[in-house]
Amino acid sequence: MGGQKIASYLPLIFALALAGLGLIPAVRENPKVLATFLAATVSLVLWNALLGRGGRRPHIEIAVRKQHYMQAFGQGTILLYWGWYWPAVYESIHLIVAQLLFAYAFDMLLSWSRRDSYVLGFGPFPIVFSINLFLWFKPDWFYLQFLLVAVGMAAKEFLRWNKDGRSAHIFNPSSFPLAVFSLVLILTGTTDLTRGPEIATTQFYPPHIYLVLFLIGLPVQYFFGVTLMTMSAVVTTYVFGLIYYATSGIYFFYDSYIPIAVFLGMHLLFTDPSTSPRTEFGRVIFGVLYGLSTVALYQVLGSFGMPTFYDKLLQVPILNLSIKAIDRLCAWSRDTRMLNRRRHLAFISVWALVFAVMSTFQGVGDAHPGQWIPFWRQACDAGRPYACPYLADLQLDYCADGSGWACNEAGLMHIALARSGEDFRRRTVAGAATPFRYSCDLGFQAGCRNLTTMTQAGSGHELVGALPSSKDYAIVLKGSKGRTLATNPPALYSVACDQGWRDACEQLTLSGPRRW
Repeated sequence: MGGQKIASYLPLIFALALAGLGLIPAVRENPKVLATFLAATVSLVLWNALLGRGGRRPHIEIAVRKQHYMQAFGQGTILLYWGWYWPAVYESIHLIVAQLLFAYAFDMLLSWSRRDSYVLGFGPFPIVFSINLFLWFKPDWFYLQFLLVAVGMAAKEFLRWNKDGRSAHIFNPSSFPLAVFSLVLILTGTTDLTRGPEIATTQFYPPHIYLVLFLIGLPVQYFFGVTLMTMSAVVTTYVFGLIYYATSGIYFFYDSYIPIAVFLGMHLLFTDPSTSPRTEFGRVIFGVLYGLSTVALYQVLGSFGMPTFYDKLLQVPILNLSIKAIDRLCAWSRDTRMLNRRRHLAFISVWALVFAVMSTFQGVGDAHPGQWIPFWRQACDAGRPYACPYLADLQLDYCADGSGWACNEAGLMHIALARSGEDFRRRTVAGAATPFRYSCDLGFQAGCRNLTTMTQAGSGHELVGALPSSKDYAIVLKGSKGRTLATNPPALYSVACDQGWRDACEQLTLSGPRRW
């Protein structure tokens, strides 16, 4: 009886701890976040009270499952490493803790609403961590983050089928709510309520992030035999990228063969062993389908002007539904549950070799040429499809970061695209005045001259370009990594030359003293 009383208090303890986070200044200073915390606390407390009146005799079973704590450790490591280079992660730690407290209380109460027993372990950790590796709602909409977690827990509890003679959840508890919410956000055009695009971009900021993800994935692959899924998904996407580059002259994902957020999904999202095929060859097919569906979704979303970062999220529940059919198709293949660790190690060895080869040929890593302007300038000059619009978008990004040169180039490119009709977003020449004005405000004289040419009839001037300064190079050389390690002008020109900036190479070869 004493154990039952202690068990019945646990949801209340988690709920009150959630309310206690409201004392943190970052929560108190945002009335909407504070109201969300308090509303969640009240709801959990009332639910707990209603269960007490219902005559339930709740008790807890302790089950520390390796699958859960190993996944949580890998995901937590990525969050910490990523946060070291993108401070927003550390600034949101209290929100992640709040989701964990809510997840435990919600999961307990949901379980006790249906039965007397609750299995206490690390189960909520990989669900919450996985969700936060792919999608955050902004603080003013944070209540939707709790709803996101609740949908994942409810899907695990209610959406089940008979698998190998026992009841099992159909969907990955984190990928199902991510897919559902992604679809709603797309249909309603409300992606701006989230920080999803920022997440997908900033996960590339940490150095050697592909290698870190590869290493973090190895323990789970060794113990649970999911190597074939990850390897086949990565190889499929990479091979498609090679074929696309060979036929088009540009990169399908623009700045990489496999975007880092997609690479993350291939390691820590769709590889849940509980919601993937059991057969050896079935897991290969599962990985191939994930890779191909990511490519297809990226193309479809981009073609309709929708955010492409959803490409790794939408398909996972559909793949989860397909696992029985895949296993029937591959019934001749070995059951992965019968494989020993030595065979797992053999697969990992092959995967390590594949990863090493891909790294050597810039298939993965920090130095992919598609993230730098010179590649896209050459591709645009060569008339490659999509190259000029993407170059213009890159220039606008660097313009927003404070490069007057990039603003001026964005204006020139806007005019060229308006005249060619290649980019439906840049239909009129008049739109170039905005980046020219930004360029002038940043002190870039060519931008001022071009603005005058556009706004004053009969000015007699032609539109002009100019070379970037060292201040501009400090911005435009960062590529997709978020920052460049070079700081002084000579080092910046050296990095620029390595990236393919011919003017910077010429500057380095000039003899005699130079004013930087």
